[in-house]
Amino acid sequence: MADERDNGRDRAPVVWALAVHESVQGPPFAELIVEVGEDLYAALVEAAVDSGFVLAAGEPPGTSAAVGVGGGRVERLELVGGRDVWEPGSRVEASPGWLAAAEDRGAVVVVIVPPGTWPPGLIELEPAERLDVFTRRLEQEVAAGRVLHGKASVQVTPSAAGTR
Repeated sequence: MADERDNGRDRAPVVWALAVHESVQGPPFAELIVEVGEDLYAALVEAAVDSGFVLAAGEPPGTSAAVGVGGGRVERLELVGGRDVWEPGSRVEASPGWLAAAEDRGAVVVVIVPPGTWPPGLIELEPAERLDVFTRRLEQEVAAGRVLHGKASVQVTPSAAGTR
């Protein structure tokens, strides 16, 4: 999970989290969860909807979005055909399992959650408790119709270490 302050500007944090989920059919799938602050949220939602994201219910649809990965990390989320690019301000390391799931399927499920989905102090909790607390909060946001999802293609790019 990465958390940044949008290049030092006084904005709410942007949080990126990665997960791997087993699938009933086929190989596991990679998931990228993105939360931005209030001041960026409307722009992210607008770009996501323009890319084909829908409310999180049922299977996520295919979209025109792409997730760029390279050097063992997530480098960017491209929306609206690459015209709207979101990059983490700090490294978002991807596990070998996440990278393999993304490459095997050629896609990542991107989940956009509203501001405040990550409760304060979540990172200080033990891993099992952190997962339980976040999962309950995410389920509440999905039930309230405030979460978007969609499948984004994976773009693997060679990255030179230390160029960012």
